[in-house]
Amino acid sequence: MPFVTTDDGVRLYYEEAGTGTPLIFVHEFAGDHRSWEPQIRFFSRRYRCIAYSARGYTPSDVPPPGSDYSQERVWQDLRCLMDGLNIAQAHLVGLSMGGFACLHFGLHHGTQGTASRALSLTLAGCGTGSHPAVYEGFKAQSKVLADEIQTLGAQHLANTYGMGPSRLQFKAKDPRGYAEFNVRLAEHSALGSALTSRGYQGERPSLYALTDQIASINVPTLIMTGDEDEPCLEPSLLLKRTIHTAVLAMLPGSGHAINLEEPQWFNQFLAEFLAQVEQGHDFARPVATRPESIWGPSGDPR
Repeated sequence: MPFVTTDDGVRLYYEEAGTGTPLIFVHEFAGDHRSWEPQIRFFSRRYRCIAYSARGYTPSDVPPPGSDYSQERVWQDLRCLMDGLNIAQAHLVGLSMGGFACLHFGLHHGTQGTASRALSLTLAGCGTGSHPAVYEGFKAQSKVLADEIQTLGAQHLANTYGMGPSRLQFKAKDPRGYAEFNVRLAEHSALGSALTSRGYQGERPSLYALTDQIASINVPTLIMTGDEDEPCLEPSLLLKRTIHTAVLAMLPGSGHAINLEEPQWFNQFLAEFLAQVEQGHDFARPVATRPESIWGPSGDPR
């Protein structure tokens, strides 16, 4: 089994297919490397596609309590993966937790234009728990969930988190695909999921506190969200207004796991975006079209 070892000694399992420009997929809290199969099969026809399981998600290592499961560590793991595979630059695609990882990678390696290690960023379903009105409550609930997972196991995670409001669209449209997703969620390491929920979900900074840094990103950025993924709607608009090289795609009648729920739309939007990036389109927004405020007409919610 192929692994890359991080600079703090954690082995990350990865799979790859295809040749060409590297395209790295970073999964959500309820997913793992298997979550990207509809994208790997499609994009490996023209890219070197790589999907990996984050620390805490088998077959990757599950470091014990007291180890680092922070936002900083998660994006550094992405850097370690690229270093371990001798990848200087890559297109990065992340969903939810993986979207946060790609965004934070971009804060460091997506601000140098075409010299950036991130050739482009795709931030899908990115922003849950970030809005100031829900931020503290989200962090607290993530720690409660961590305790429940550690006590009741990963099946409890599948029976609760896996059936949340933004998952019901997937279940209604594609019961067979949803069932596969939920079975895989129940297979996760209870310890790894608990530590991730407590250390990463429960402590990660709000996007609304990082707008000055986010505004420094100057690589092409695709923001995607489902229009029924309520926790991500306002944050997606914030990212669109803040990153001047960003475009926004909203998938109708869709929830959170949009790469699985609507793989054809997801792949189509991403393929068109990548094609334009590789033709040199930077998506820089003309100054005249930018809003007066990144907060929108209602003002700063902080």
